[in-house]
Amino acid sequence: QVQLVESGGGLVQTGGSLRLSCVASGRTFSTYAMGWFRQAPGKEREFVAAVDWYGTSLYYGESAKGRFTISRDDAENTVHLQMNSLKPEDTAVYYCTADTDYSTYIGGRTTSYWGQGTQVTVSS
Repeated sequence: QVQLVESGGGLVQTGGSLRLSCVASGRTFSTYAMGWFRQAPGKEREFVAAVDWYGTSLYYGESAKGRFTISRDDAENTVHLQMNSLKPEDTAVYYCTADTDYSTYIGGRTTSYWGQGTQVTVSS
């Protein structure tokens, strides 16, 4: 079991940046691949980014490529999502997720653990 708590969301102007953080409970953080999804009102949930157990394999959704960077800090049980060049279409609730199987993210399957989400709003 792992519990996830996100932070760092907020309101930002187009072209701005935000850094989301997610702290995981438990002592087995290093055994989980970590990722981010987002969901905008009236839209389907969308994969954003994932990082493997070692922090060496990164995987991004199309909307995140070139603008977002995922990273993890196992000493702090934390995963970050650095978001740059934000656009109004990035407005959504962003969810931190965890799964022991990294291929879950690659295969587009539903990950095992989810945080409560943090709101990101990008104004035009």
